[in-house]
Amino acid sequence: MRIVTRVATRALVVGAIALSGAPALAQTQSPAGTPARIAGTVEKLAGQTLEIRTQGGQDVSIALPPGVRIGAVANRTLADIKPGDFVGSAAVRDMHGVLHAQEVHIFPESMRGTGEGHRPMAGPEQSMTNAVVTGIAGAPEGHVLTLKYQSGEQKIEVGSEARIVALVPGDRSLLKPGAAVVVRAVKAEDGKLTARSVQAEKDGVKPLM
Repeated sequence: MRIVTRVATRALVVGAIALSGAPALAQTQSPAGTPARIAGTVEKLAGQTLEIRTQGGQDVSIALPPGVRIGAVANRTLADIKPGDFVGSAAVRDMHGVLHAQEVHIFPESMRGTGEGHRPMAGPEQSMTNAVVTGIAGAPEGHVLTLKYQSGEQKIEVGSEARIVALVPGDRSLLKPGAAVVVRAVKAEDGKLTARSVQAEKDGVKPLM
C-alpha cells in the first residue's frame, strides 16, 4: 500500500546540502550556537538584516553575513533524472519494506557527494538517501530509482505525489517582499539569529518549506 502522507523532510539535504549553496541535510550542533530553521515570507531586506514573517505569524530579524549562501529550487520531472546524477531523496518505508519518495532533489555537479549515504530522519520509517542514480526502472505506480552510495544502495519508488526539484543558484535579488524563504540559522545565547544559508522563491517556485 502506497504511503502518501507527507511529513516534514526539510532537515534533509538542506542542512548538509545547504541550499545550492544550500538543501537536504541534517542540521548539526554548531559551536557558535544552536541551529534554527525559519520558514516564512520576506518582509524586507535592510542592509545585512533580513526581516521575515514566519509561517506562525511572528516577525523575525536575521543577520545575513556577506558571504551567506543563497539558493533556490526549480521544478523538475522524472524525465529529468538520468543515470549518473547525484540526488537526494527523502522517503518513507511502507509495511512491505518499500521506500516511497516524498521528494527527490537533483544536485548540481558542484555538490556531488554532499551528505552521501542513507540515514534515518525524524519521522517514523522516514529516511534520507543522498547517492548516485545507477538505475531507473518502471513500476506499477511510478518509477524505481536505484541509488548507490559508498556503503550500499537503496531502491526508492517515485510516484506522482513526490516533488522533484533541482537545486539552483540564487542571490540577494530573490529576497524581495512577499518571497517565500527558508533560512538555516544559528541562534546565539542572546537570541540573535545569523543565517548560515537561505533558500528562496525563484520564478514562482517556492523553496522546500
